[in-house]
Amino acid sequence: MRRQVFARLAFVALLPLAFSTVMPPSRADAAPKTATRLAKLPALGADANHVTVSGLSSGGFMAAQFSVIHSATVSGVGIVAGGPYGCGLAGITVVTACMTGTPSGAGARIAAQMNEMSGAIDPLVHVKDQRVYLFHGAADSVVGKGALDALRDFYVDVGVPAANLQYLQNFPAEHAFLSLTAPHNCGILGTPFVNRCGADATATGMPRYDQPGAILTKLVGGDLAPPATALSSAPQAFAQSPYLSALSAMATTGYVYIPKPCRETGANCRIHVVFHGCGQAAAYTGNAVYAQLGYNAWADTNRIVVLYPQVEKSPLSGNPMGCWDWWGYTGPFATRYGPQTSSVQAMIDRLAETGT
Repeated sequence: MRRQVFARLAFVALLPLAFSTVMPPSRADAAPKTATRLAKLPALGADANHVTVSGLSSGGFMAAQFSVIHSATVSGVGIVAGGPYGCGLAGITVVTACMTGTPSGAGARIAAQMNEMSGAIDPLVHVKDQRVYLFHGAADSVVGKGALDALRDFYVDVGVPAANLQYLQNFPAEHAFLSLTAPHNCGILGTPFVNRCGADATATGMPRYDQPGAILTKLVGGDLAPPATALSSAPQAFAQSPYLSALSAMATTGYVYIPKPCRETGANCRIHVVFHGCGQAAAYTGNAVYAQLGYNAWADTNRIVVLYPQVEKSPLSGNPMGCWDWWGYTGPFATRYGPQTSSVQAMIDRLAETGT
């Protein structure tokens, strides 16, 4: 039975290989004219060789797959209530099993190895050098512990050292990012899917948990400077359109936080990408993620540019809940040619450019 399961996983891993020789679609005419009113991302000369990523729910799945696809340049990944690479390769019919069942970490490795052979993802040898943060809330009613266990098994299987792998699973948290200033208590399920846990938010006596700080501390490594009490800059909207591949089903507007020192010539600041969860884009939750979650305060004092790409609901594209694609509604999602993956990478490349 075990061999049959792995054989099926290997077969579905081959599905995106048919697309692996197809170059990403043209980005021309990818967005409505209204997006031209927004500025493009600035060329900052940022460090695109040590990118870190994190995400919640579908954003957690996206962070996992993005970090495997681009493992040569992604040095760390934080996954909150996500699941393993390639779990959705069989399509929408396996989504529930991936989220609430017991997906296979070994199956994820096989899927990645198949795509590695075609060059559709970076060599897996780079994954073992990544720093990894995994989080499953004990009260999560949306994504089960099995999905995070599979992620842990995948990273152990590919050789990530124990010192580089942190897996938290004891917080009595529902399905949400955790923030110091969130409006909802730890066990609440609902918009904006940003909760506070610890201190006055629970009865456990734990200190208030700063998840953005915990994620960045783990992924960047070393001793980070304390978060800013007053930001040197403000989050800004930008036009995603110039960077979007056709069929990406992404929003026309994204957000970015650029600390003031990172605008200086030669700053070479790091880049961190935050992938929101389903229905958590700014169109539905306002600034709860891109301004209020807590990443920006840490980024401000540690020379990190924070990119908040956005996906909105698009029923005609097979995405009625505004989720990142980890089951194939945009095409070959688990490869570097996936419309959303290539679009986000184009944004990173832009931030790394110099000049104007």
